[in-house]
Amino acid sequence: MEDSDDDETTGLTKARSSTGRRRTIANIGHHQDLAASSEFGRSTRRYSTTYDDYGDQSVFAMGLYSSGIMLKKRIISLYVQLCELKSYAQLNKTGFSKVLKKFDKILDKELKAEYMRTHVDTAYPFKDETRKVLEENIAKMESAYADVVTGGDHDLARKDLRSHLREHVVWERNTVWRDLIGIERRGEAARLGQSLLGQDPSAVQKRLQGDDDKGPAATQIRTPLGRLSLPAWLASGSMLTLFISFAVFFTILFVPMMKKAEQQNCLAMLVFVSMLWATETIPLFVTSLLIPFLSVVLRVVRDEGPGTHHKRLSSKEATEAIFASMWTPVIMLLLGGFTLAAALSKCKIDKRLATLILSKAGTQPRTVLVANMFVAAFASMLISNVAAPVLCYSIIEPMLRTLPSDSDMSKAVIIGIALASNIGGMLSPIASPQNVVAMGIMKPEPTWLQWFFIVIPVGVVSIVSIWILLLVTFQPGKGTSIAPIRPLKEKFTGIQWFVTIVAITTIALWCGSHQMEGIFGDMGVIAIIPIVLFFGIGILTKEDFNNFPWTIIILAAGGLSLGKAVRSSGLLHTLAELVSREVEGMGLYGVLVVFSTLILVIATFISHTVAALIFLPLVFDVGVAMDQPHPNLLVMGGVLMCSAAMGLPTSGFPNMSKKTPRARDISV
Repeated sequence: MEDSDDDETTGLTKARSSTGRRRTIANIGHHQDLAASSEFGRSTRRYSTTYDDYGDQSVFAMGLYSSGIMLKKRIISLYVQLCELKSYAQLNKTGFSKVLKKFDKILDKELKAEYMRTHVDTAYPFKDETRKVLEENIAKMESAYADVVTGGDHDLARKDLRSHLREHVVWERNTVWRDLIGIERRGEAARLGQSLLGQDPSAVQKRLQGDDDKGPAATQIRTPLGRLSLPAWLASGSMLTLFISFAVFFTILFVPMMKKAEQQNCLAMLVFVSMLWATETIPLFVTSLLIPFLSVVLRVVRDEGPGTHHKRLSSKEATEAIFASMWTPVIMLLLGGFTLAAALSKCKIDKRLATLILSKAGTQPRTVLVANMFVAAFASMLISNVAAPVLCYSIIEPMLRTLPSDSDMSKAVIIGIALASNIGGMLSPIASPQNVVAMGIMKPEPTWLQWFFIVIPVGVVSIVSIWILLLVTFQPGKGTSIAPIRPLKEKFTGIQWFVTIVAITTIALWCGSHQMEGIFGDMGVIAIIPIVLFFGIGILTKEDFNNFPWTIIILAAGGLSLGKAVRSSGLLHTLAELVSREVEGMGLYGVLVVFSTLILVIATFISHTVAALIFLPLVFDVGVAMDQPHPNLLVMGGVLMCSAAMGLPTSGFPNMSKKTPRARDISV
């Protein structure tokens, strides 16, 4: 009995031991399965050799070998390779198609279909038979995985294999990105070394991918209390200009010049912000934000009710009045203009129209020159004279590449586009910010038709005069052959037709706004229509809204608040009386010539918008105080001179944007 019990105990112990070993082997196999899956995702592309490298990574666990795990890894590896090969062939075929489409579009050919049929589709990687072989082998790998791993479940096998493929793609993308960053950093280190050795003095420190954003540059200044860190711009010449501006501000503020305190304070503020605007010591829009602050703190705002006695408003009342003046229909009109420009540009309507017109210009240099100038002016009228020169340069760039490097034609056409864009800035009320400011100042506000009736003849004469001057100066027709610009053949899409109809309708409503005051009240209300339509249905997005030139809007709002301050304080009326006494005896057109010349000279050196903000309110009040009041005429002449001020390379954005690589040798 004892022997029997011992044998039974021994047998039970052996059975338990055998069961424990089987469980251990199963657990080891399970953990190895998970480890193999994750290890595959990390090391699939670590080497440039094939996936056979995994053959050397034998799986041992306590002396036991799992052939099933190794077979699973081999199937996954081959499946990933086959899928990559299939994607590689598809990508290359798509690449050929895209390149040929671009070739046909630029050179106006129709070679894509024939070339694809003759040379691409007949190549071995792109044949249907090759694709079928790849798909058959991929299906074999799915079947093998189902037999080995998922117990015959093909759907689960396909799902698992695709998850492994996704892991591989993610890992490879991250690895390639890190490799590119490493290459960039090694190249930057080599350039830095050359710079330190004096071999490359042009090398400068750049921000590399993966670097943290650096703060503004700082300058260390020694003081008796230690080192003081200041922004670099404060240690430059801007610091001196800022100091002088503050000195002038406090001098005017405390030295009696005017009879009333609010006018004295307003004069100090006016001179202070004018100096900051003219010197651009700080950004223009930042100076504009100072205006409501100083207007409230200095209490320059008075009530503008009837009567001769106006009391100064309290800070609370002045705040409401000054901020109410910053958001007017003028700002909405500006936003509506930006919205139309963004929609036309995003849908490529402006480029299509410009290309169509230029394609009709032929190959005569003088004809091409004047056509480019009129296109630039027309584009400036619709999409502002900031975006128009950039658009025109992108259209004529292929033509410029065909010209000799020393060709006078390239100089003539680049300068012509810049100057015509300045002229185009006066052709419509929304073409430039100074026009919008003038529309808000003039009483009664002119209609679009009245604006066009006055400005378009002036613009045409100006462009023709500039064209003749360029022909005499550069003589672009000598030995110059021009490649024609080919029109785009794509048809208008539904979205492009919709944007075009909305733009034309909005401009038509603006033209007839005075006849529809009972419905819309002001052009600023009409400007809401394109904003709601384009952003409401998704043609423009919130990113487009964020990309609006908000600095210009803040600048215009600051100018409106400045006009409110100088008018409410009575300073504008006092200055207008002084100027009127100086020009007393002069006729209307004599006064017009004096103010237009003054604005022309000053706007050449400072921003056109800033010049309009400073001078147009004064010009309007001088016109009102004349024996025969014609304030709108004086304001119209002044705002046209703001756009016509283009005597320096820095006079307006179109002049600054002409510094393209092909025009760097232009001397002004």
